[in-house]
Amino acid sequence: MTVDVLAIGPHPDDIELCCGGTLAKLAKQGFTFAMADLTQGELGTRGTKELRAQESVNAAKILGAVTRTNLMIPDGNIELNQTNRHKVIALIREFQPKILLIPYSFDRHPDHVRCHQLCREAWFYSGLRKITTSADGKEQPPFRPDAYFEYMQWFEFIPTFIVDITETFEAKLASAKAHVSQFHDPLSNDPQTKLSDPEFFDLLISRAKYYGQRIGTKYGEPFYTPLQVGVRSFFDLVVNKG
Repeated sequence: MTVDVLAIGPHPDDIELCCGGTLAKLAKQGFTFAMADLTQGELGTRGTKELRAQESVNAAKILGAVTRTNLMIPDGNIELNQTNRHKVIALIREFQPKILLIPYSFDRHPDHVRCHQLCREAWFYSGLRKITTSADGKEQPPFRPDAYFEYMQWFEFIPTFIVDITETFEAKLASAKAHVSQFHDPLSNDPQTKLSDPEFFDLLISRAKYYGQRIGTKYGEPFYTPLQVGVRSFFDLVVNKG
């Protein structure tokens, strides 16, 4: 199965929170995307890995993903080693996306940083034919996506571009809230975390409004890339009118 875009996150719910609106918009535009989590989030303060797996399936359906997979790398131990690198390389070669969506390079959670490093390395090495991987007993051909774009997690950055997600913001919220175990629940006995704070979604909404305002829309999702990004016309641009 090949897709247009492959979004990779360190834990279940990271993709939804950070680029869910963009993914839902891609689906509405007729593009295909797959989602992949490096870990099961088993070290999370709230919920269990079994519960989080089901929540991930529910969230992926809301966004319109063609599939979602989990690489089963240990939570809290995303090592930059050959085994993990080959897992991500095999994933990229399986889906052959034109674009990768990965975490930003610097963040509060070490797993987010390691996920970025692992994905960035795999993006390059997936194009080298002398690095071999296999799937279903067959050797995979080399394949490197055209580009990777980095989504924002806890730490902010100056975006290279911002995607207008006004029409899909409600889908983004719904997909995030599908991870019921991770957010505010007055009946839950689990300890409170940053995500389960009753005001967490106020932060999520405020950030989307802020980046939307920067380009003259209601809601936006910011991305960074070290690559040079071109446009086909000035009139393709979404800008905040002066």
